[in-house]
Amino acid sequence: MGSERLAVSKTYKLFIGGKFPRSESGRTIPVGPDHTGAAAHVGWASRKDLRDAVAAARKAQEGWANATAYNRGQVLYRMAEMLEGKRAEFAAALASPPGSPNADAEITAAVDRLVRFGGWADKYAQVLGCNNPVAGPYYNFTTPEPTGVVAAVAPDEPPLLALVTLIAPPLCAGNAVVAVSGESPAALLSAAIFGEVLATSDVPAGVVNILTGRRDELIPFIAGHRDIDAVAAAGMSDDHARALREGAAENVKRVTVRDGVDWWNDDDSESPWSIEPFVEFKTVWHPSGA
Repeated sequence: MGSERLAVSKTYKLFIGGKFPRSESGRTIPVGPDHTGAAAHVGWASRKDLRDAVAAARKAQEGWANATAYNRGQVLYRMAEMLEGKRAEFAAALASPPGSPNADAEITAAVDRLVRFGGWADKYAQVLGCNNPVAGPYYNFTTPEPTGVVAAVAPDEPPLLALVTLIAPPLCAGNAVVAVSGESPAALLSAAIFGEVLATSDVPAGVVNILTGRRDELIPFIAGHRDIDAVAAAGMSDDHARALREGAAENVKRVTVRDGVDWWNDDDSESPWSIEPFVEFKTVWHPSGA
């Protein structure tokens, strides 16, 4: 009987508001760890799923922004711990062909990147902010504050490392994130498994939301959604990049489209300046002296 048994393939859900809902459309995308067969399915997010994710992010963002920087750093470190614990599952999703040594290197880099931004959480303000020289009996300080809700649209390669690199900087600064995976099998599976990492990482519900789906369907609604304050995107076609920028012109969201990124370069991808597009700057005047 054992040889006749059919394995139960897994259906990965979306991750919205700290829960794992099926797409409201009822659709799934077949994928497989060997990149050939349909060994698993992932949810196929719709416009309605995007709206639900943005609503969850907006509800959670204020509490996350008001958490201490130390606490945000600890949560990011916990995410790294949980990702490390799922190394075997990520390796199966990333390997192409199965057993590729690049998978292990990518997981290690993604873990290290989360740790690095966990460390920046209580330090980036000192780098980006300043004490401004002014004429008169005043202190003048400029400090960064989170922008709000950030949409992160990931490329196909490298599937896990790029997703983490787009999510971590806005998260570190106190933003809530709605992430859209890449479309390759490895990218879809990595994003879906990363949702399971988030569920056990102490990140408050709604602070990070993961959608797996198709860019053609979701990008126009990301561009036009007035409750998305900023966009971080990479691996975009010219049409997708144009749509995001046109949306920014219409509803004044901040759009960062990263082209030609070396995701493995720690100096570029772990710099506090990768946090800067997702903060606003507040300047405060305060009297000094008698």
